Amino acid sequence: MHLLSGVEMNNRYRHVATGVVVPLVLAAFGLFDLRQRPTFATFHKVDVFQLVVCGMCLGIALTGFIEFLRGSRST
Repeated sequence: MHLLSGVEMNNRYRHVATGVVVPLVLAAFGLFDLRQRPTFATFHKVDVFQLVVCGMCLGIALTGFIEFLRGSRST
């Protein structure tokens, strides 16, 4: 995969883009949407499910970031 600058993108960085950035953006949008609710007392089952999914996305992003840091430096 080539970047806009024409430089070849490393597979390691492609993994970071898909394994960390995408779940992090999804979780941020979900948490921002939940933040727009009036009060915590008016949460419905759908809102609780959205909160759980946002937590899962953050967990996936954290795991991907840790794997990026622990990966071999030679590639």
